Amino acid sequence: MTETASASAIAPSRTVAVVGTGTMGQGIAQVALVAGHPVRLYDAVPGRAREAADALAGRLARLVDKGRMDAAERDAALERLHPAAGLAELADAALVVEAVLEQLPVKQELFTALEDVVGEDCLLATNTSSLSVTAVAGALRHPGRFVGLHFFNPAPLLPLVEVVSGFATDEAAAVRAYETAKAWGKTPVRCADTPGFIVNRIARPFYAEAFAVYEERGADPATIDAVLRECGGFRMGPFELTDLIGQDVNEAVTRSVWESFFQSPKFTPSLAQRRLVESGLHGRKSGRGWYAYEAPGAGFAPGARPEPHTAPPAKAPAAVTVVGDLGPARDLVAMMTEAGIEVTSVGEGGPYIELPGDGQLVPADGRTSVEFADVVYFDLALDYRGATRIALSASEDTSERAVTEAVGLFQRLGKEVSVIGDVPGMIVARTVAMLADLAADAVARGVASAEDIDTAMRLGVNYPLGPVEWSRRLGRDWAYDLLTAVHERCPTGRYAPSLALYRQAYAGDEETGS
Repeated sequence: MTETASASAIAPSRTVAVVGTGTMGQGIAQVALVAGHPVRLYDAVPGRAREAADALAGRLARLVDKGRMDAAERDAALERLHPAAGLAELADAALVVEAVLEQLPVKQELFTALEDVVGEDCLLATNTSSLSVTAVAGALRHPGRFVGLHFFNPAPLLPLVEVVSGFATDEAAAVRAYETAKAWGKTPVRCADTPGFIVNRIARPFYAEAFAVYEERGADPATIDAVLRECGGFRMGPFELTDLIGQDVNEAVTRSVWESFFQSPKFTPSLAQRRLVESGLHGRKSGRGWYAYEAPGAGFAPGARPEPHTAPPAKAPAAVTVVGDLGPARDLVAMMTEAGIEVTSVGEGGPYIELPGDGQLVPADGRTSVEFADVVYFDLALDYRGATRIALSASEDTSERAVTEAVGLFQRLGKEVSVIGDVPGMIVARTVAMLADLAADAVARGVASAEDIDTAMRLGVNYPLGPVEWSRRLGRDWAYDLLTAVHERCPTGRYAPSLALYRQAYAGDEETGS
């Protein structure tokens, strides 16, 4: 390409057309309108385009009321907004964005018709979140100008846009779409046409591992949510988040990704979630999902939010011995000293914290307590100083003294403590390792760059860290070692580390000469 990136953005003077006037279509239209484009709205249902234009006028009025837009800007924007009665009125569009039903034949029929209407330089884009961009473009005479522009709802507020290149998409078209989204004030990321794109592909373990721990009877939903929030640093737990999204919607996305990957065990849906959907318990919108709500569409009733399991107060040990390097949990050494616990360090062996009763407190490593004489595992934290809750796991054979001393130690450090079942990899550690694995695999397969994956996961689903950056902080072989151990105990293929993660871990060994 000879044109500069900035010059490739669609000029604000050019028309943007939006086909489909539901919530997402209106949101995309608002983004283009506020960016200065003339916007044409079209919907196959008569009258819907006019209704959408009226709704957009109301949205802009509210922006004026909130001081986010002045009245003159609103009036100018409304003069550029035009409902269309037929596709022929979109002939002057430089970009057409489709936001209609998620049905392949419907989208293909629409774009086939648009090819006969718009000019040769018009960029065609789909906002699909679940269908193949390549498949939608498959019916076109000129699929090179076709891209995916996946906005996140609500489009005017959320910054992320996934710019998806189908198998036949021209690089110039992808760059033009990327630069246009950037000019609209969005944060675009580039990705190849793969099931789920970036966010919906890599986010699956956040839900799936929580549901698996629940199905394994390791912990209840409220406890799992609390551990991922207060220990893992995620903004919401997966049970409360899927209740907000809608169990039917979330399960459908999971099932779509799973089927698109030829039923890969990496993406196996949850049977427990399927039962919720079959029962009509779709979350907040139905009044009940994993949790019960005050009314359909409402939040928890006052005082009804489920409480996580929290261990009762226990006496902290006066002294411990730290054996080896605790790795991601090494801050605990200084924290224990600051809390008045006498710490003796032994360089070789471990890693574990030896408790006074000869029990061992071990960072989650994918193994289980039942395999050892007296081991209590503790979960990974985003930040051990900042975490307000820590999960511990133990087997029925673990001594009561070891569990009590472990609980008391973390309570002395100012943490709430949740004791869960003997789950390999625990909650946060298992989830983060799986996220790191899928991210590494996506980078290796050319789905997206590491930078774009981290940007997408932070902006698209509010992760505290991108999975690639998280993996770097934990060490090149951390996720590989943990998943290898979980896979040995659950040999379904779900936890088998990807070749990309294997290579990453091996490269780390090569660099250190070990």
